Amino acid sequence: MKTNRNIILIIITLILIVGIFFLGEYLKNKKEKEDKLKLEEGKQYVEISVKNYGKITVELDANVAPITVTNFMKLVNKKFYDGLTFHRIMAGFMIQGGTYDESGDRKNADTIKGEFSLNGVENNLKHERGVISMARSGYDMDGASSGFFIMQEDNAYLDGGYAAFGKVLDGMEVVDKIVNAAKPTDDNGSIPLEERPVIEYIKEINVATTNEK
Repeated sequence: MKTNRNIILIIITLILIVGIFFLGEYLKNKKEKEDKLKLEEGKQYVEISVKNYGKITVELDANVAPITVTNFMKLVNKKFYDGLTFHRIMAGFMIQGGTYDESGDRKNADTIKGEFSLNGVENNLKHERGVISMARSGYDMDGASSGFFIMQEDNAYLDGGYAAFGKVLDGMEVVDKIVNAAKPTDDNGSIPLEERPVIEYIKEINVATTNEK
């Protein structure tokens, strides 16, 4: 009788453990799905501080690119970008960063759907001077993750093929300063590791703070 009772207790314990595990997985998956559904709306504002260069104030437009802005703000709030660098700089074109740290190691993030017309998404934000847009992996339409670039000059060729998601409100002189100091090693704008401008932080700011600048 005692042996049977012990077996029953073991079975009940195992059932409880399995039940708790599956409940945890259910709640975890439920939260992940809810988080994915909570897309940003309207305008968001961030400040990009570049070591030895200055600060750039950027307005992000979730009405144009909600998935992109939501992903970017998620990474900002996790301090993902702090300590990363601008590794590609091309005069008359753009500065690109948000992928590699100061050691040259890649920092990985989840990929997102590309919000541009070639990928079936309407996006009327043009790649003009001051516009911020997402870099992506080669020909992968949904290959954007954390890498972004800021346009120094207009380039209509990128329209419809890359997810533009905001514009610089203040600090284009910082972008110009970064471009003017850069010494790329090839036609792709590659910058030597030790010369890459460092992103001290990207943080969210409110509209009132922005208007005070």
